[in-house]
Parts: sequence; structure tokens; C-alpha cells
Amino acid sequence: MRMAVVDAGSNTVRLFVADVEHYGLHPVHTAKWRLRLAEQVDRDGTMGRAAMRRLADAVSAACREGRRWGVREPVVFATAVVRDAPNRHRILRTLGARCDVPVLVLPGSQEAELTFLAARRWTGWQAGPLAVLDIGGGSFEVACGDGGTADLAVSLPLGAGRLTREHFAGQDPPSPSRVKEVRRYAREQMAEVSAQVRGIGPRTVVATSRTFDQLSRLCSPGTDEPSGTRRLLHAELRQAIRQLRRLPSADRARLPGISPARSAQCLAGAIVAETALRTMNVDSVLICPWAIREGVLLRAYEDRARSEQTASIAGVSVSTHSA
Repeated sequence: MRMAVVDAGSNTVRLFVADVEHYGLHPVHTAKWRLRLAEQVDRDGTMGRAAMRRLADAVSAACREGRRWGVREPVVFATAVVRDAPNRHRILRTLGARCDVPVLVLPGSQEAELTFLAARRWTGWQAGPLAVLDIGGGSFEVACGDGGTADLAVSLPLGAGRLTREHFAGQDPPSPSRVKEVRRYAREQMAEVSAQVRGIGPRTVVATSRTFDQLSRLCSPGTDEPSGTRRLLHAELRQAIRQLRRLPSADRARLPGISPARSAQCLAGAIVAETALRTMNVDSVLICPWAIREGVLLRAYEDRARSEQTASIAGVSVSTHSA
């Protein structure tokens, strides 16, 4: 079944079109609109009118492109940049006025659950008890479980963009005292969930998101595993932080794997990643290419399949749209 998702995130609006089936999905088309919204909100997360209009225009453009690829109703969702904004309802009214599809605002715990769903489908059952880490622009999701769904799903206010805005504003590079402040804050925020992960004792730990992917490329450039996947080692990440904290963002952008768009927030993201691995007693994580967008599509497919099955049992004729 041809399906599409539009992800309104902290840095970009992304369109992801895929052919979805019960056991997985096959990517068909992707596109992105780089907005860097995290840099355009106030310190408390309030989004201004110009940023709201840009967001709505990008979501509308993504939906139109999705339809050109054969999807009549893309699933549109927003995460922390909208979820945590004090003027969230105004943002949603602006999106509703300019877009002709409903916009879902995912709770942080549901975001973690859906990311776990995607990672489980990607790793398979042979991975055993699984933990999933995902650093976004506004939040940090942790999920863990030994089945197809997460037993633990938590969202913490430790997004790389959020921490950069709230703790490193006006300092590039930040002072040692600000770096220590973020380390302490991250450790305090994840103390309880880290203890829960240690108690579960996952056999496999995977990390999703561009933050983790870029950190893995910084730490070990050109060292993909035979399967084409990458791994981020805790020891290498500690070394990378020593380098990142001394450099201004313009110089970080010249490092392997670090994009100019994320160079300002990569230090905060690295601190969150290192704190998580240290407090959870994890030596390394496998970089998983599937994350929230894949999870949303897989769950939407499952929900539609259950609905059609129920209607069929009731003797109702059901028609579906597919490319």
C-alpha cells in the first residue's frame, strides 16, 4: 500500500513516501524543506508569525508533492517544536487555515513508542531485548522492551536544539561552566529512566536521528560495518566532545559528518548522547536508519488493516486507495 508521512520537525519538514506492507516498508521518495525552526523561536519556545507561515507553507508543499506520488491523504504530524510551544494552539490554527489535512501532535511517549516500533522492525526479533535512543531538536526519546512494542517509553526535554538555545545562547563555543551545566542537567533528567534501562538489561541498543548518525560519522569516518550500518562507541564519543567543546560552530561544520545546519547544536547533542551511554552502562550503539517516520507509517498501516478486517467481518465492502 502506497502511503506517505509529513514530519514537521525542529529543523526541517520532511516528506517520506513508501510502499508499506505487514512486515516492513520500501522507500519510494523523500523530500525536505529546511526551515531551522529551532533557531527562530523565543527562548521559551514561542513561535513567531513568520515562522508559523513558513511551517504551514512547507507542510502544504509536502502534501502536494505526496499527492503527486499517489498518496491522497498523507499522515502529517508535528513533534516537540509544536508540542512544547506556549502558543501551540495558534500554530495549529495557522496550519489548519493553510493546509487541507489534519496535523497530529504526538505526545512524547507516543513518539518514543513509534520509534521503538520502527527500530524493532528494522532489527528483527534476533536483537532480543531492545533499547532505542533518539535525540531530536526539542526532545530525547528512550524506549525499551523485549517484544514488538515498548515496555518503557519516555520523552525528556533534552533535544539538541532546545539545550543549545536555553544553555549556550550567546556563547560560541560555550564556556566550560555552561558545558558542565548541561552535563549536570542531562544527568539529572535521565537518572530515573537510565536506572530503568539498566534494570531491563537490553541485549541490543540502537540509536536513531541525524544527531546520532552525524556523531557516528565524526567519530569513525568511513568505517561502516559489512551490513552498511554504523556503530557509535562510547569511548570515541568522549574524545569527540573534547574536540567539539573547543570549537565555534563554523569550525565544527568542517569536521567529518557534521553538517552546517547542525553544527551549532551538535555539542549539546553529543553531551546528551554521552550521558545516556554512560548512565545506562552502554559501550556502543548501532545506528538505525528507521525512526519516527517509519514508525508512524507502520502504525497507520496496522490501524488501517485492522479497520478493514473489522469491516470485512461485519460484511461491509471496503475500498482502499493505493498507487
